[in-house]
Amino acid sequence: MSIIGSERLQGRPSPDRFLVLLKTRGPLTAAELGRALGTTGENARQQLSKLAADGLVETEAVARGVGRPAQYWRLTAFGNTRFPDAHAELTAGLLRNIRDLLGADALERLVSAREEEMRAAYRAELRPIKGLEARIAALAAIRTREGYMAEYRKADDGDGWLLIENHCPICAAASTCQGFCRAELAIFREMLGPDCSIERMEHIVLGARRCAYRIRADAGRAMGREP
Repeated sequence: MSIIGSERLQGRPSPDRFLVLLKTRGPLTAAELGRALGTTGENARQQLSKLAADGLVETEAVARGVGRPAQYWRLTAFGNTRFPDAHAELTAGLLRNIRDLLGADALERLVSAREEEMRAAYRAELRPIKGLEARIAALAAIRTREGYMAEYRKADDGDGWLLIENHCPICAAASTCQGFCRAELAIFREMLGPDCSIERMEHIVLGARRCAYRIRADAGRAMGREP
């Protein structure tokens, strides 16, 4: 599925496009969804009601000053299953079996092997790219291609950038063995280079809606240094 930016989505809104918007932007009102999809709030509300009847979305009331609370729509746990976690049960079961039968060291070796494969592939794509923001953009593109629905933007407070992953296609594996998450963060730091710091701010495995990383340029260092 495509990443949803700030642009208006074109064409007739389908149920999946509502789900993608809620996945990438978080809770929204029917009016906000309608504007993003080029339709009316009432039409959006009708479509959302059908999705709610299927158990894919639900509402939450959010107080916004004086007056009635606003109704925000969000994905349910079932709705999130529409975004694939590749072979989740099989993967998690295999990892548990490796740990139980072969030991934690064997599982760690598996994580390390995946880390080395990722490092080689990412380095081949990112090495020619100069400039921190250009590297962040390229990293987001790689992660999107791998199914993470990634995007990046300037932080709202102006302090660096946010790299956001709206989906985790290996969530079951990461929940079983958080070594995968540690390895990915280590690779991000290595691939973006010594010109910056990177900190995970939100983590799907810990219950957040998404994974989000704040990336800050280190003052006094060259912005074009290769990873």
